[in-house]
Amino acid sequence: MPKMKTHRGAAKRFKATGTGKLKRSKAFKRHILTKKSSKVKRQARPGVVMSPSNEKVIKKMLPYL
Repeated sequence: MPKMKTHRGAAKRFKATGTGKLKRSKAFKRHILTKKSSKVKRQARPGVVMSPSNEKVIKKMLPYL
C-alpha cells in the first residue's frame, strides 16, 4: 500500500497540541494593521483550539499528525 499524502496547505495552518487537539491561528492579522484597534490585534494573537466538528475534517487531511 502506498503512503497517504499530507495536505500541505493544512499542514502549514494547523498544529497539534500535546493532547492531540488541533490548534489554529486567528484571522485578520496579516496586513492593514494600522486602522485596526489594539484590542482587535491583541485578541487575534493567541492560537485557538478548533471545534470538534471541524477537527474531524482536518485530521483526515493530516494523517501523520
